[in-house]
Amino acid sequence: MNRALFRPFNGIATLALTASAAWAAEGRPQPWQMDLQAAATPVAENIHSFHNMLLWIITAISLFVLALLVIIVIKFKESSNPVPSKTTHNTLIEIVWTVVPVLILVIISIPSFRLLKEQVVIPKSDLTIKLTGKQWYWTFEYAKDSGGITFDTLMMSDEEIAKAVKNGGKKEDYPRLLAVDNEAVVPVNKVVRVQVTAADVIHAFAVQSFGVKIDAVPGRLNETWFKATKEGVYYGQCQELCGKDHAFMPLVFRVVSQEKYDAWLKEAQKKFATSSEPVRQMASSAELAR
Repeated sequence: MNRALFRPFNGIATLALTASAAWAAEGRPQPWQMDLQAAATPVAENIHSFHNMLLWIITAISLFVLALLVIIVIKFKESSNPVPSKTTHNTLIEIVWTVVPVLILVIISIPSFRLLKEQVVIPKSDLTIKLTGKQWYWTFEYAKDSGGITFDTLMMSDEEIAKAVKNGGKKEDYPRLLAVDNEAVVPVNKVVRVQVTAADVIHAFAVQSFGVKIDAVPGRLNETWFKATKEGVYYGQCQELCGKDHAFMPLVFRVVSQEKYDAWLKEAQKKFATSSEPVRQMASSAELAR
């Protein structure tokens, strides 16, 4: 997508939402946040540009319609027009209100189709991960040529977060209802293909900072991709109403340099190859929401 097309819109939106963008610097929602989470992939950047363009178009249309309504109310009120007009047709107006919306939709459709193609057409990948949604946690499987490891990731309870902080961790590194026991690690500036499915009911894999969201359907293998251009920690969640603990199955991607990723992969191959721990059972919704 030609990002230069949207630079005027981006500049104005950035000035108007500076504080909000600062709060969204991390890959997770922030208190009182008004803007989208900061983009960490080219797709997410283009989604933001498209969103900003639509915002200005919608605002202009709304103001124009509001102005027409105000003019009509003032100009054609009963006191100013004791004898109402009997006009029934105006050919020019009818042509304009048919052609102009069509032109607006054509203008919107061009960047829309470009963005859709960018999301759907997966480039040659450097890393492939299969992600399986389950009630109510995620299973990550790195392809054999990508490390060949498999692990489950579950949300950390309040007690586990408190224990981690007590052992020296920073509280801000363990956001409530978002922190997980096992983070997925990927290298920066690499194309990651994500194959998504489910083992029981329909789930949905979504990471807002990556600009990805795709359904996880039992018996079907969907695909999406991302290329994170910034190192950091990015939080995602299931975005399909999948059961009583739907709100308690986050996932986390930690984006690091290639060197750090290689080091993590070596440790992960040892850790998950020898791990015989059973899948931890989720606490009830009421316990998690305390």
